[in-house]
Amino acid sequence: MKSSINPYTQEKLYSFKELTTKQLKEKLQQSHECFLEWQETTFEQRSDLMNRAAKVLVENKTLYAETISKEMGKPISQAVAEIEKCAWVCEYYADKAKDQLKDEIIETDAQKSYVSYEPLGIILAVMPWNYPFWQVFRFAAPNLMAGNVGVLKHASNVMKSAELIAEVFTEAGFPEGCFQNLIIGSDLVETVLENEWVKAATLTGSKPAGGSVAAIAGKHIKKTVLELGGSNALIVFEDADLDSTVKTCVQARFQNTGQSCIAGKRLLVHQNIMEEFVDLFIKQVRELKSGDPMDENTYIGTLAREDLAEDLEKQVLKSIEMGAKLLLGGKRNGSYYEPTVLTNVTEKMPIFKEETFGPAIGITAFQSDEEAIRFSNNSEFGLGVSLFTKDTEKALKLAPCFEEGAVFINELVKSDPRLPFGGIKISGYGRELSSHGIREFVNKKTVYLKN
Repeated sequence: MKSSINPYTQEKLYSFKELTTKQLKEKLQQSHECFLEWQETTFEQRSDLMNRAAKVLVENKTLYAETISKEMGKPISQAVAEIEKCAWVCEYYADKAKDQLKDEIIETDAQKSYVSYEPLGIILAVMPWNYPFWQVFRFAAPNLMAGNVGVLKHASNVMKSAELIAEVFTEAGFPEGCFQNLIIGSDLVETVLENEWVKAATLTGSKPAGGSVAAIAGKHIKKTVLELGGSNALIVFEDADLDSTVKTCVQARFQNTGQSCIAGKRLLVHQNIMEEFVDLFIKQVRELKSGDPMDENTYIGTLAREDLAEDLEKQVLKSIEMGAKLLLGGKRNGSYYEPTVLTNVTEKMPIFKEETFGPAIGITAFQSDEEAIRFSNNSEFGLGVSLFTKDTEKALKLAPCFEEGAVFINELVKSDPRLPFGGIKISGYGRELSSHGIREFVNKKTVYLKN
């Protein structure tokens, strides 16, 4: 039995009975039978349905946003924005998929040669709780438009969100079996991946979960795309516009109560502006309103579970024990962890070395561009980095120096349907979104016609 518990009130919200192995196999068979017909539909037919899905999302965004807030503690205004972004990605692929997957003509000595992009079949998505709708839709929209069908294994604490997502596609008119929510635990993921009809898997989550899914999929020669977290640096150079930079850095770290893979988690500031920057940063962090996630004025809600708040607390306390200076916050109350800022942070401290998933950030001073690059690259992760400077020409020259999947200049790292999203090192591999994402789970078929 899977249960959703409101992390703010500790109220038990919903319970869901897990599928038996027999029921699971029946659902996969239904998905396979749907795929056989779905792959033959036109882009125009798929586009019409995907645009309808966008309308369903917008029409019901209050219900969906409230469910997100209740299940994992996201402030309601941010939950509404999440649903609106889901509608955007549906509309984007409804409009762009046909061109993104059109045959690619390649000039050779043949009469005609080209690459076609054809669907594979059932794609398994193993998704996390921090963006319970967005993470799923950024997978589902491109893959359904590509002619694949999807099955979802969602995080156990957001099963109501998972149920509602499946209902979006049903209400939009997608055929039965085109997108299914599987109420299963991690123990049955291997059973899904072993199934001959399941052709590939995508996972957003932890390194252990990603490693497990990749190993099982690899055993069966099935492709995977993994997004496994990050420890993004926010690098503030001496000439940065401090007012706009501070505002962006606060948002980068504290949106979604700090529970984001692409959040800015390590703040690197040039030593010559450290004092001024920290004063402005602390002032803005103090102004963030904590409270009931259902209050539209709340910016900091609770963490999704109490154990997550406990883990963050341990990282902060250990860093203080190692010499970090606590400037703000540091207190926990159940699942709530107050916005926390540390300075004098070194590379060996947990707040720097490990991924922190919550509203806490450490600040480290640097003296030169070379030192900033070294600090940023001194991480197992490689999802993204933000550079803040008025010298944009310099920033563009420095961009290749960073071991990251994305470099954002004077902006926080964010996902956008028009841009590829993903990382390197233990942040994973493969890309979601844009034309790159829709081509991850297709057969890139070479066709050659001799003269």
